[in-house]
Amino acid sequence: VQLQASGGGLVQAGGSLRLSCAASGRTFSSYNWAWFRQAPGKEREFVAASRRSGSYTYYEDSVKGRFTISRDNAANTVYLQMNSLKPEDTAVYYCAAGSGTILSMTRQPGGYNYWGQGTQVTVSS
Repeated sequence: VQLQASGGGLVQAGGSLRLSCAASGRTFSSYNWAWFRQAPGKEREFVAASRRSGSYTYYEDSVKGRFTISRDNAANTVYLQMNSLKPEDTAVYYCAAGSGTILSMTRQPGGYNYWGQGTQVTVSS
């Protein structure tokens, strides 16, 4: 099983990026998907999640209204559309997939079984 994240890069504040995470090795249509990020010297933090078929989405407060998580179950891919980017969004972004059923674990790294390698997002001021 492999998750391959892509789409990161350098962008000016106010700009947009779209991250993608393609899964291979098994079907993830019934899994929960999430994006986390980790800035230098900080712990990994939750960004967004899409539970099960994608009917439910969750966002960290600082990205609500700017980021959108979506998924293409047929393509085994999850996306993170990031608009109105800010310098504080700079981090390595990781995608994750998990089969857990405990709602409280949606925002926790421990709620996910599979992780991508990370993609760097840098937002300049």
